[in-house]
Amino acid sequence: QVQLVESGGGLVQPGGSLRLSCVVSGSIFSIYPMGWYRQAPGKQRELVASINTSGSTLYADSVKGRFTISRVNAKNTLYLQMNSLKPEDTAVYYCNRAPQLSPYNWGQGTQVTVSS
Repeated sequence: QVQLVESGGGLVQPGGSLRLSCVVSGSIFSIYPMGWYRQAPGKQRELVASINTSGSTLYADSVKGRFTISRVNAKNTLYLQMNSLKPEDTAVYYCNRAPQLSPYNWGQGTQVTVSS
């Protein structure tokens, strides 16, 4: 059974940075495009960034130029470097397969709170 374990969230001031990690077990991580998603209170889950198997990336307009998605296949790990954080980035962040594929069971996510 596939397991997704996100970590790295926390409380940060506006303008700060965080690096999220997602370890994937129980699947052949390297053959699937992956994505980071987030869900803010009262809102639907949205795609933040995705990366395919060759390393090409796509970003939501709201995070373009501030966030960087990457992957290390040898470690079955997906990363999201978040810089210049804004209060509107506050959400629970999740990883999963890219949206063109059926998702795995969602993990617990990691809370990111941007506040002064």
